[in-house]
Formats: sequence, structure tokens, C-alpha cells
Amino acid sequence: MEGEDHKKVHRKRQSGPKAEKKKSKINHQQDLTPQQRNPRAFSIQHARKTAKIVQRSQDLKTKKHHIPLVDRTPVEPPPVVVAIVGPPKVGKTTLFQCIVKNYAKQRLANVQGPVTVVAGKNRRLTIVECNNDINAMIDVAKVADLVLLLVDASFGFEMETFEFLNICQVHGFPRIMGVLTHLDSFKDNKKMRKTKKRLKHRFWTEVYQGAKLFYLSGMVNGEYQKTEVHNLCRFISVMKFRPLQWRITHPYVIADRMEDISDPELLRQKPKSDRKVSLYGYVRGTHMKNHITVHIPGCGDYSISDMHFLPDPCPSPDREKRRSLSAKERMIYAPMSGVGGIVYDKDAIYIDLGGSHSHTQADEYSAPANEFVASLMNVEDPLDKKMTSSHVTMFSGTAPITDGDMEG
Repeated sequence: MEGEDHKKVHRKRQSGPKAEKKKSKINHQQDLTPQQRNPRAFSIQHARKTAKIVQRSQDLKTKKHHIPLVDRTPVEPPPVVVAIVGPPKVGKTTLFQCIVKNYAKQRLANVQGPVTVVAGKNRRLTIVECNNDINAMIDVAKVADLVLLLVDASFGFEMETFEFLNICQVHGFPRIMGVLTHLDSFKDNKKMRKTKKRLKHRFWTEVYQGAKLFYLSGMVNGEYQKTEVHNLCRFISVMKFRPLQWRITHPYVIADRMEDISDPELLRQKPKSDRKVSLYGYVRGTHMKNHITVHIPGCGDYSISDMHFLPDPCPSPDREKRRSLSAKERMIYAPMSGVGGIVYDKDAIYIDLGGSHSHTQADEYSAPANEFVASLMNVEDPLDKKMTSSHVTMFSGTAPITDGDMEG
């Protein structure tokens, strides 16, 4: 026993910083979650979700690097140009008429030239229908702010659609909304849903992911359904546009109407002499100077002899805090389509006065549109009086039987 080493028993510290630290750890509650304590162990659980999050964050960073655009639009901006583009027999004119009817509560008998309507308290629209022509497509792609691309769902995308999209990529891509028509030709709902999905993904491939695509299911009395057209018009009314650099630095005019003011006597003597043409329209882009050279598509370069500022034919309504527009503020300006009693021809202007009695005061009770109701309102004698004065002849050559004979 004497040879064995006697070692001291370890005595724990009862005081000091180390002892206090150990005492605090005895009843300690963990505040951090395992993911917070060891983040590398929980780094990637869903690869696709992580890829989307990274892509989104990079997109936000890239947007911050963009130089902010200077808004050059005046206090009262010109109307937004909405172009209706599509192959023939796809329903462009019908959609044109339905959009105008939704905004202005008027139906156009014939669509000709641009039509300007008031779409809201601070937005007006100039609607243009694009012909099935490569030159018209090029001209529309240069000036359109929004393109309604109509696609026949029963047939699919046609060559004209791809041609127009290629033209848009050259001239600065405007906002594009797809509209599927002729969906009433599908009898099977399952086939229609598959077609919608296939055309939507193809449309996203051609334009961009998430591009808006509307569906016009069918026609009622020669028009598209009101709710579907109304939803389309609501999207158009609130849509935001990013100004294109080329357009905001160059002035351009879409002519709403045109008049030939050449001397008729000179034209009679020389039919091929130079013409003087007066063009009316809203100036877009930047300020246009007088006596500058302008380019007219399909004609060439010409110089402006004179330019004047005219009052707005379709002004914006008063900017009061109201939810909707009144009937007077739902204005429409369509000089080439004959709306408003004025029709512009090539060499004359026709004003519809409505006949010699149009300026007289209207009667207090105007005749209704229904013929049956009009005939009931024009009745002078009541039904019992007519029955009393009526008579019936039973046989030919005999005296007629009256109401008094029946009572006797």
C-alpha cells in the first residue's frame, strides 16, 4: 500500500467564469432550430424550387441595373394604339365592333379606319384593324402599343401569325395578348381543354412565358358574349406599357382621317398633278416640328407645308373621383366609319341632318320601336265598345246580327 501513488480527486470549480458558463448550460433551452444551427445540412431539398428562387432573385437584381426611363408623355397622353391582328376569317371585325360597343355603347355598321374611344378616366384607345398584308403588318408593328393576336382555335396557328411575330421582334416588341376564337366548333369538352392547353404553351413559346391568352367561347346573335368581351376590355383598360426607346425619341402620327384639298379645276385639267393632302391625327413619341420631312409608308418622303394644333375631338373626361363614366363621357371618334352623322369621302364631307323634321321638338310620348306596342297605344275605342258596335252575318243574303238582337 505504501508503494501505490495516491492521486488527488478532481474538484470541480465552484466559482469563476468557467463555472458560471457550465451552470448556465444545465437548464438552457435551445432557441435555434436545427436548420438555423446547421444550415448546410438543409441547403437544397427541392432542386426545381431552388432553381426558381435563384432565377427570381437574379431577375430582380438585373432589373435594378436597368437605367430608369424618362417618361416623356404629356399631362394628357395620346390614345393607346390597340391593333387587332390575325389571319382572314378569324373574327377581327366582329371583335372590333364588340370592343367599341362595350366602351362607347354604339355598334359600328361598317369598320373603316381607326376608331378612338374613351376607355376610362385617364385612358383612351385608338383601335386599328390590320389587313392580311405584309406591308400593313410592318406598319402596325411599328406603332402599336398593344396587339390583340387572334387565333382560330379550330385550325391553330397560321403562317400570318408567325410572320407578324417575326416582324415585331425587329421593330421593338409591343405588348401582345392572344385571343382564341371559334371555340364553339368543339363538341367535346375534353378535346377543347387539350387544344386550349396546347395552344397556350405554343403561344408562350412564341411570345413569352405567362403571356395573357383570352378565350372567346362562342357568338350570340352575331356578337361575342358580353362577359368575355367585358373582361378583355378591363384588362386593356388597366394594362401598363413600357415605352420603347425608338418611339419616345421620334415623332409619329397615325392619321385618323384624310382630306384631299387640291384644286378641283387643276385636277380636272391635269389628273396626274401633285396633290395637297390634309391629314388629321394625334402626335405620339416626341414633339413634331413644322416644315420637317416626314415619311409616309408606301408613298415616300414628303415635307410638311403647314401644321396646326386643333382641339381634341375625343377629350378625356373630367378627372373626378368616380368609379365609372357617365353616358356623355363615353365618347367615340370614328370619322371614317360614319359615326356621329358625318361621313368623310375622298373628295367630300357628308353631314346627316336627319330630314326636314329633325330640328323640331320631339313629342312628349315618342312612338315605341315595337309595332305591336305602338298599335295598342293608338287604340281609340275600348274593347267593350267595339263588341257592342260589331255585327255578325251567319248566312249570305240575311240581315246581320247585332248586340241588341242577341239580348232580345
